[in-house]
Amino acid sequence: MTHGVFRVPVPTNEPIQGYAPGSPERASLSAKVASMSKEVPEIPLIIGGEEIRTGNVVEVTMPHNHRHVIAKAHLAGAAEVKKAIDAAEAARHDWDALPWEERAAVLLRAADLLCGPWRDTINASTMIGQSKTCHQAEIDAACEMADFFRYNASYAVQLYQEQPESSAGVWNRLEHRPLDGYVLAITPFNFTSIAGNLPTAPALMGNTAVWKPSHTALLSNYYTMKMLEAAGMPPGVINFLPGDGPTVGNVAIPDHRLGGIHFTGSTRTFQHIWKEIGDNISGYGQYPRIVGETGGKDFVFVHPSACGAREVAVALARGAFEFQGQKCSAASRAYVPKSLWPDVKEHLAEILSEMKMGDVADFSNFIGAVIDDKSFAKLKGAIDRAKDEANVEVVFGGECDDSEGYFIQPTVAVVQDPKHDLMRTEYFGPLLGLYVYDDDRVDETLELCATTSPYALTGAIFADDRYAVRKAVNTLRFAAGNFYINDKPTGAVVGQQPFGGSRASGTNDKAGSILNLLRWVSPRTIKETFAPPTDWRYPFLG
Repeated sequence: MTHGVFRVPVPTNEPIQGYAPGSPERASLSAKVASMSKEVPEIPLIIGGEEIRTGNVVEVTMPHNHRHVIAKAHLAGAAEVKKAIDAAEAARHDWDALPWEERAAVLLRAADLLCGPWRDTINASTMIGQSKTCHQAEIDAACEMADFFRYNASYAVQLYQEQPESSAGVWNRLEHRPLDGYVLAITPFNFTSIAGNLPTAPALMGNTAVWKPSHTALLSNYYTMKMLEAAGMPPGVINFLPGDGPTVGNVAIPDHRLGGIHFTGSTRTFQHIWKEIGDNISGYGQYPRIVGETGGKDFVFVHPSACGAREVAVALARGAFEFQGQKCSAASRAYVPKSLWPDVKEHLAEILSEMKMGDVADFSNFIGAVIDDKSFAKLKGAIDRAKDEANVEVVFGGECDDSEGYFIQPTVAVVQDPKHDLMRTEYFGPLLGLYVYDDDRVDETLELCATTSPYALTGAIFADDRYAVRKAVNTLRFAAGNFYINDKPTGAVVGQQPFGGSRASGTNDKAGSILNLLRWVSPRTIKETFAPPTDWRYPFLG
């Protein structure tokens, strides 16, 4: 056994590679995308370190070319779910007993593998499987995931070092134990980094996990699991379990050994999970921790004093349409004053006319495809309804084509009713609802922005007037967990802007911060008295 008070290397955010024409990273990634597009790997379950093939196979296809099969994945049944839980429980004692620095070393090694020999593999699989551009894959799958691994290790040290005061003759200590049960990590399609973080953050703190990845992100998630194995993640600590949500949930959620849920996905699914836990609460060995981030109806509020129409238009275009608007933080509603709308509209028209949409293997494309046929149908339905409504004007986009891939043009719909469905409902795609308000009704419109949507994830204010900024910060205080001033409402960086929201957006446990790690420990206070008393009487009795 080694002895020492260890510190992890000081984390810094992973530099973002530019992939400019002629650059070596562009040539390397392009070649990897081309080679991986020709492969059809067979994706197994990984339980207790064993690869399991159930024979219940689904095809994984490219969103931007839905006839192109890129993998065949085996799905878990009820027996495999139970086996994964058993494997997680079997691994829990040894993993918890391992010194914290050994657990941290696995993630620190994974970060360096990711930023080195695995970078192209994880980025390319994210591009072809989730239709992300090279830039969107880079900031997500490579940089943010590496940041999660490195910063979480540093936060763990901070957490362990925080200790209580001790009085004379007493030594008080605080131990941060893992949860008394396994963690079920349910991950989304839209961020490979979130898929990597949800099982590993609890694992860093000594927990073991059952990881249920999204069907539509199986390729990148599988390679992420293989990368963790290459970094030395022991068998059974994280169990990779592709499967249908109900199949996994019906076994994993009622199990009495459930210690916690780490979730990113839809509000409806999260509410169902919470209800299931409530219905089974008397059967658990402990109260499960429930941590979830569930989306948003994120806003950009433009004040009449805004710094400039061009800046607003760029923020709307990037905030609403990067990765096809499939970010929980994406701008999906905007409030623009009448005095600025003509100029904002002109700049937005210019920007959108230059944005190319198509296969992400073509690095000149800014827009890829939405993730699947269900998303396409939902968005097309909303756009078609908007076109038919007299009080809505589709000013940009509106065209949808799924003949080859699930392509939806970046669409901006101006509404006359600020409480229109387009200003309230999350559609999770390249669809921006926009309300043009009278300049003298700023305060009233701020209140509408604060109260129209049930979500509270991200939001932005554009203004030069500092009194207006302060007014917006106060009025919109509970409308966004991540708030931006003169910037788009996307792009939170680990270590800089801890991410999460409240209301219908989740439990606001702030991924990428020490606050999230606190949810995966169960503290124990230890008091040691060096010289116990020998007389039962207190002085007052004299």
